[in-house]
Amino acid sequence: MSPRPASARAPRRWTPLAVGLLTPVLLLAALAGGANAASSYPPLTGHIAGPNVVGQGLKGSYTVTVTGGPAVGFNGTQVGTLSYEASVAGANTSQVTLLPSAGVFTNGTATISLTAGNVTQSLVLSVDVTSGYQGQNVSTNLSYAIQVVQPYSLRAQLVVESGIGTAAFNLSVLLDGTPVGSVAVPTLTGHSSYSIAFSYVNQNLAPGEHTFSINLANEHGLVVFSNGQEFYSQSFYVTASPINYTPYYILAGGVFVAAIFIFLTTSGARRRGRKR
Repeated sequence: MSPRPASARAPRRWTPLAVGLLTPVLLLAALAGGANAASSYPPLTGHIAGPNVVGQGLKGSYTVTVTGGPAVGFNGTQVGTLSYEASVAGANTSQVTLLPSAGVFTNGTATISLTAGNVTQSLVLSVDVTSGYQGQNVSTNLSYAIQVVQPYSLRAQLVVESGIGTAAFNLSVLLDGTPVGSVAVPTLTGHSSYSIAFSYVNQNLAPGEHTFSINLANEHGLVVFSNGQEFYSQSFYVTASPINYTPYYILAGGVFVAAIFIFLTTSGARRRGRKR
């Protein structure tokens, strides 16, 4: 009988043992390839920094810092585009504005200004960040909780009594004798008046009376307040937070349950003692 031609030979069959040995090798190679593809750029990370409490109608400035993704090399050099879209969520955001609500990062940093509406509420600032380079795009979301509260306000009227105007100046505002800010006063003409307003947010003020004060002594009598004086003060009162009685209720309930348990235990022991 003549030998079978090479083309007619039966195909080689893989034994179960060979398949079993080869499968883990192929899986490891696939995982290694995926790891190498995923590690072609650093992970996209970032954070938001800024005030977590903003007064009604006031502005808060938030700095968003990001790095990583296809747009950034492992040495930290930005080679692509880092962009963002910002939004805000809350019970009533019709008066809340974000500027700018979208843009690109410069050296991994962007600044967003939030103007709170006239509603006390909880807000969440969300920033969707995208890192892109040569057709590759990776996105992540950053969020930041903000509480809108009613600020402590100071209002006063300035009067230029003489015919001599004044140059622009900054008026320092003190709270309980400590500087907490200033008000920019523009150039004032003679015999004119100007209204100033100052708002302050501090959730940590101690309960009790507090006083804003401002002084025009540096203007050498050219400008006074509407009461004719160079000194003006305005007080407000901070009420104490209501006592949280929940822990006391829990403690009282625990004591009551323990008392019932002790009573039932001792009563049962007494009954068993009588039966003996």
